[in-house]
Amino acid sequence: MDLDDFTMDFFSLKGKVAVVTGAATGLGQAYAVALAKAGADLYLPVNRSSGEETKALIKKQGRKAVLVKADLSGKEAAKQVIKGCIETFGRIDILVNNAGIIKRAPLLEYKDEDWESVLNVNLNAVYYLSQAAAKEMAKLRSGKIINVASMLSFQGGKFVPSYTASKHGVAGLTKAFANELSAYNIQVNAIAPGYIKTANTAPIRQDENRNREILSRIPAGRWGVPSDLMGAVIFLSSAASDYVTGHILAVDGGWLVR
Repeated sequence: MDLDDFTMDFFSLKGKVAVVTGAATGLGQAYAVALAKAGADLYLPVNRSSGEETKALIKKQGRKAVLVKADLSGKEAAKQVIKGCIETFGRIDILVNNAGIIKRAPLLEYKDEDWESVLNVNLNAVYYLSQAAAKEMAKLRSGKIINVASMLSFQGGKFVPSYTASKHGVAGLTKAFANELSAYNIQVNAIAPGYIKTANTAPIRQDENRNREILSRIPAGRWGVPSDLMGAVIFLSSAASDYVTGHILAVDGGWLVR
């Protein structure tokens, strides 16, 4: 491609279909709305929350949004999500594996069921959804899979062994899938959000000492907000990132470089 061939249309997702998990609130909602703003239609599996607010935001962009109930802790549900997207839209171009849970407790008190439930949603579902989506994308010889990693894909943390293990696993799956799926022109990358203002982080921000400690390590000097992730997901979903694969993009205000 010559330099003159590049246009801002490389960031357009017009005509594309995306599946975003965990899109009812928080970062997942930001990812879904960003993709809609870029022109994609959305297929949204939700579980505990209705997702109606996200659907309304997407429709406001003039794009289609289909909500479906799905408990991603089971592999069959994950496969059904991709099947449902194909039945509804006829294709899948983008998969954003955002859904995740966290269970906090000291290691010596950590429960087996908390370990297993976190791994099922945060890692196993990523594998099953990605595999099922890749089979469809391979038919088109085109596709984008975007996993959501974490600062704990790089660090150990405390009181969250299952979450840390799952997010290290997400980083590994991203690289493993990227190696194999490049042959089908499918790019697989991950976004690793830093400390972002969401409902999940509200207890940390309300702890004055912990909040001060976190801010002191972020070179940007502030917590991120969901909209800080919107550009990253559009880039990794679009033709602009066709030569980027197996990469974990930290959107963290500089947290990792301190």
